[in-house]
Amino acid sequence: MQGPSLWFWAARLLRLSALVTLALGVAACGGTVAAATPTATPRVLLTLPLPTPVPPTPTPTPTPIPADRILFQDDFSDPNSGWTRFKADWGITDYINGRYRIGVGINYTDLWANPGLDFADVRIEVDAQAIAGSEYNSFGVICRYQDDANFYFFILSNAGYYAIVKMEDGEQYQLTPERQLAVRGIIRPGSQVNRVQAECVGDTLRLYANGHLLAEVQDDTFTHGDVGLIAGAFTDAGVVVEFDNFVVLKPEQGAP
Repeated sequence: MQGPSLWFWAARLLRLSALVTLALGVAACGGTVAAATPTATPRVLLTLPLPTPVPPTPTPTPTPIPADRILFQDDFSDPNSGWTRFKADWGITDYINGRYRIGVGINYTDLWANPGLDFADVRIEVDAQAIAGSEYNSFGVICRYQDDANFYFFILSNAGYYAIVKMEDGEQYQLTPERQLAVRGIIRPGSQVNRVQAECVGDTLRLYANGHLLAEVQDDTFTHGDVGLIAGAFTDAGVVVEFDNFVVLKPEQGAP
């Protein structure tokens, strides 16, 4: 059976560029490269494994969660737990030292990965730490992933921005107002760990950072699908983000 796939898109969710081309698809098992990289796109070579440029801050201990709410969890200690594994000089999605790393060596590019599951209503949580690149980055989680062109994603930036975005038929639609900036201190800057949390419950989509609700929107396009991780670069390539303590939960009782 073919494994989960992974795509690059040269269009950015915050509409900082009018680029709406490309995607470079690589299947985890038996995949193929399907497109060329834009010739004008600056690159940063990602040496593998990439040396950590700053001492990592300790990962916060997650709040204990009742076992009957856990649908799936992964601390990435097992490199065979099912996530996409891909390495090149311009990008990476792979297990590194008990974490899951996404590195993006092309600007205006997102890179994502999935474990190959299917859920309807969920709450997704993960620790994310940017270890290289500009603070004008993006990182977060995916829900209701149908295929490479249809899903929701929820992202933060170390520069303080956040967004909830729908990818539908390969086009990105930002469901939150563009360039939304969180209250100072909610999204931690630099190499500090951020806990990204998202809820997909019925037609309600919510994004949290470190326990603080940032946005809530309604959309009923997708009702179920895979979960995942996503990271991206804006004007500056070379973004590297590591993820840990990924968990998918049943929504709390009473959540709309």
